[in-house]
Amino acid sequence: MKTAVMTASYAGDYDRCALLCESMDRFMRGDWQHVLLVERADVARFRALEGPQRRVISEAELLPGWLRAFPDPSSLGRRRIWLSPFSAPLRGWHVQQLRRLAMARHVEADALLSIDSDVVMVRPFDPASMWDGNRLRLFRVDNGAQKTRLGHLAWLAHAGRLLGLPLRPEPAHDYISTFIAWRTDSARALLDHIEAHTGRNWVRAVISSRDISECMIYGRFVDEVLGGAGHYPDPRSLAHVLWFRETFPQTPEGLASFMRGLGPDQVAVGVQSFVDHSLADIRRAAFSVTPD
Repeated sequence: MKTAVMTASYAGDYDRCALLCESMDRFMRGDWQHVLLVERADVARFRALEGPQRRVISEAELLPGWLRAFPDPSSLGRRRIWLSPFSAPLRGWHVQQLRRLAMARHVEADALLSIDSDVVMVRPFDPASMWDGNRLRLFRVDNGAQKTRLGHLAWLAHAGRLLGLPLRPEPAHDYISTFIAWRTDSARALLDHIEAHTGRNWVRAVISSRDISECMIYGRFVDEVLGGAGHYPDPRSLAHVLWFRETFPQTPEGLASFMRGLGPDQVAVGVQSFVDHSLADIRRAAFSVTPD
C-alpha cells in the first residue's frame, strides 16, 4: 500500500519539523512519500528539508486564492492571520487542517498519514501495517469526547452540521491524534459529501465555524455516513503525546518520566510546542529509545 505522509507546519516550528524529518528518514519503512504543507511565505525555508522521499507543497496549490495570510496586528506582525470574505479570521492551526483535508484531491496514494511537526519517531514503522486486508485502522476512543477538557463537543457539533448529522452524537467518540491515517478514497468522498450537503465549496463550508477538527469530521463521516466501511476502529494511539504543560515537570527528569509511559506498540512521541522542553532534550530522549 502506498502512503502519502503529510505534515502541516510553519516557520516557527521549523526546527521541530526538521527533527521529525530526521526521525522519519531513520525509522519509516515501506512505500511512502512525505509532503510538507506550508504557507507561501515559508516555502523557501522548508525546501532545505526536501529529499528523495520528501517535497514541499505551498498552500497556494491547495486552497482557494480568496483565503490569504496577513501579519496579525494583535501580535505586532509576529504571527499570521488568514482572512477571507466567507469567515471570521482564522489562525494557523485552522488553516493547517484545511491543507490536510485538501490533500485528498491532490495526491495518488492508498492512505494519507498525518503526522504533526512536533512528533518524533522512535521505532521502525511501516504504514502498510495499519491495513487489515482492505480495511484501514481508524483511531477512535469510544465515547472519549465526553472525557476531555478541550473543545471536543463543539468540534463534533460542527462536524455534524457539515455532514447532515446530529450535533451531539451518542456515544461521542474521540478521533483526535497527532499520528493518524485516513483512506484517500474516503477523504475524497468526505469532501464530495460536504459539498453535496451544504451546496458550497468544502473550504467555505468548513470555515463557516472556527470549531474545526478535521479528525472529528473524518471520523464521524466514516462511522455515521459510511457505516465504518473500509475501516476498523482502534483506541490505541501510535504516538505517546505530552499534551499539557502541567502533566510533568518541565525538566529533563520530567521528560524522562513522560518517556517511561511509551507503550510497546507506540512508534513515536509528541511533545506539544507550548510545553517548555528544549529540542535537544527531546531529541536525546527520543533517540535513546531502544527500537524493537
